[in-house]
Amino acid sequence: MESSDVELDLQRSVQAVLRELSAQAPALQSNQGMWRWSLHKKVERDPGKSLVLVRILLRELEKAESEDVRRVIIPLLLTLMYVLTKATGITEELYRRAYAFCIRLLTLPAPYCTIALDCAIRLKMETAVPGTLYQRTVIAEQNLMSELYPYQERVFLFVDPELVSAAVCSALLLEIEAAREQRTPEACMRLVVSHALQAALGEACHTGTLHRKLQASSRRVLEHYFHAVVAAVEQVAGEASASREGHLQRLEEIYCSLLGPAAARGRCGGDPLQDRQPSIPLPSPYITFHLWTDLEQLWKELVLFLRPRSQLRLSADLEALDLQGLRRDRNSARVSVLSTDSGIERDLPLGADEFLAPSSPETEPAVLQRKGGIKKRAWPPHCSMLGTWDGPPGLHRRTGRPSGDGELLPGVSRVHTAHVLVLGDDRMLGQLAQAYHRLRTRETKKFCLTPRLSLQLYYIPLLTPQDPAASKKPELGELASFLGRADPWYESTVNTLCPAILKLAEMPPCLDTSRTVDPFILDVITYYVRMGTQPIYFQLYRVKIFNDLSQEPTEDIFLTELKVKIQDSKSPKEGSSPRRRGAAEGPGGELSMCYRKVPLSHRPREVSVAVRATGLVLKAIPTSDTGVSGFSPCTPAAAPVTDHTCLHVSVTEVVKTSNLAGRSFSTVTNTFRTSNIQVQSQDQRLLTLWLDKDNRRTFRNVVRFEADPCPEPCSRAPKSKMSGLNSHGQETERTTARPKPLLMPINTFSGIIQ
Repeated sequence: MESSDVELDLQRSVQAVLRELSAQAPALQSNQGMWRWSLHKKVERDPGKSLVLVRILLRELEKAESEDVRRVIIPLLLTLMYVLTKATGITEELYRRAYAFCIRLLTLPAPYCTIALDCAIRLKMETAVPGTLYQRTVIAEQNLMSELYPYQERVFLFVDPELVSAAVCSALLLEIEAAREQRTPEACMRLVVSHALQAALGEACHTGTLHRKLQASSRRVLEHYFHAVVAAVEQVAGEASASREGHLQRLEEIYCSLLGPAAARGRCGGDPLQDRQPSIPLPSPYITFHLWTDLEQLWKELVLFLRPRSQLRLSADLEALDLQGLRRDRNSARVSVLSTDSGIERDLPLGADEFLAPSSPETEPAVLQRKGGIKKRAWPPHCSMLGTWDGPPGLHRRTGRPSGDGELLPGVSRVHTAHVLVLGDDRMLGQLAQAYHRLRTRETKKFCLTPRLSLQLYYIPLLTPQDPAASKKPELGELASFLGRADPWYESTVNTLCPAILKLAEMPPCLDTSRTVDPFILDVITYYVRMGTQPIYFQLYRVKIFNDLSQEPTEDIFLTELKVKIQDSKSPKEGSSPRRRGAAEGPGGELSMCYRKVPLSHRPREVSVAVRATGLVLKAIPTSDTGVSGFSPCTPAAAPVTDHTCLHVSVTEVVKTSNLAGRSFSTVTNTFRTSNIQVQSQDQRLLTLWLDKDNRRTFRNVVRFEADPCPEPCSRAPKSKMSGLNSHGQETERTTARPKPLLMPINTFSGIIQ
């Protein structure tokens, strides 16, 4: 195919991706998600098209910048970075052009400037040391051992077998296993060596000869050249002023050593272009498939990821874990000792190692000081922050920062990244919220995972309606709809996976692993995990459930919805308050509600009201486009608590009307916004609660419940001043403690685009 035909074909594919973001035509909706995948497959099958595609993408980005069409900037920029990570032979001029474009985006608001900064850092390093992004990606995702780049990543795919059919689970597992068989450590090392040499030497590299030589090499030889290439790349990448010349000279030596003296002579003569350039794919990450069985499973899998089973001595509940680097806390533990001295330094006897020289300044009279008393455990000041889990938006392997997310504790580096991907509907997300809360609570008691692990959460919606009519009412996909409204690229790439997954489950399994296939679903999952680095934070809500007012309540967590209905049966007289006289019999029951109403002006006020209702629904996810602005795409610490923690309450109230025919009852739905609410039954009718639309999380015979934002398990409540009147009518200020809310991040491609 001629170069003009290649450029025209790629241009059409890029335009199809752009039309998919803006148009709502049924013809395009049927192929949503396929255009981006087919575009990357064209370049993967023919690496020579990468240079042409990079030029087209840069031209479209500069056009969108000049016309101020911002909705396509992030999709085009992420597509460009994905191509540059895999490609070889990209000219330095194109790298600098892409870098200059990212620098210009820094003047735009978030999330454009955030993503542009991450891309600019990666482009600067790739310009100086070509192939760095590819090498670091493969090493981290495939868990290849390297002292110079010790980072490791793993994707945990969780599926609830009670919510997802066995056919879907089997199809996903077969696709993951088929890709794993083609992704051996030896194959990954060959890819790293081949890509690094080809990216550095360019057209002077005999790629076909190199490929055959690596295929015939033993594992010992492969490991030798793999470590040599990694050392050459990482040493230059770690320099403050990295240059291409020194990097090229080092890789030339490795290339000649690998192919022999004939390689050096071949670089001076011959026609390397006659040697067809083989494809160097970027292998899919290491994915483990898990059936969700209990809430502790997430914590257990993360522990086993940090230290394999062979290195752990765990009790039944894994409580005995003590990570290396934290054992010194045992020696600094507080021991109670009866003190008999005054505690003043001049009164203390000198120890054997504390004799002072006569001329020492310490012998002179000084201000009275106390000896060091109780030594508190040195926790990081931000250990309770959510950022200690998810870290900065750019992962360490992409930004080129060898130190990763930094050190939360001295001497303990965070070199592990866990990509937790859940597949299901809102009910699965409710279980993830429960597990996330337990994980954070456990960390307050035993600070073991946070210093070493960066946790990233991802979500792929999978709705399996029982009948075709139910697909038009996606009640179980409210959070997926919200993510699609907030991030159009997420809507186009991830929300379109559900039909493809269901279609895959209906297809007969292919047991022939020798045949090369293009796993569409696995490729989209890989793209989402690699490029989805911008989190959207969701408030978790705590509900206290009283079955008996004289006993302690039961506490639980919900993420999307709390539904309440009035039971038909009444409670025993001793279990509830007596029914008020004159209360009209009819549907529903008498409820007393006390809540803090949050109007649009964000000036909350306390409201107490008694209504007769048949039920109410508390929703934490906005259902309209206007509600997207209620969530913050930035760090949760920057958002006021009262602005972004809001429940949308819908009360189905019973209205009684009297006329000549008698009394009749009708219902009307009233809605309001609140940050917390307390509801109690007043006429001996009990309540039934459903959390996150999950019938397995049903609470019956409830007398009272309270819902409010769930606080951070170990947060230090910040103090705020509130004005009020004292008993003498004088205005005073009182200090109230407001705990920091617990937010759960779910990664998307761009976060929330305002």
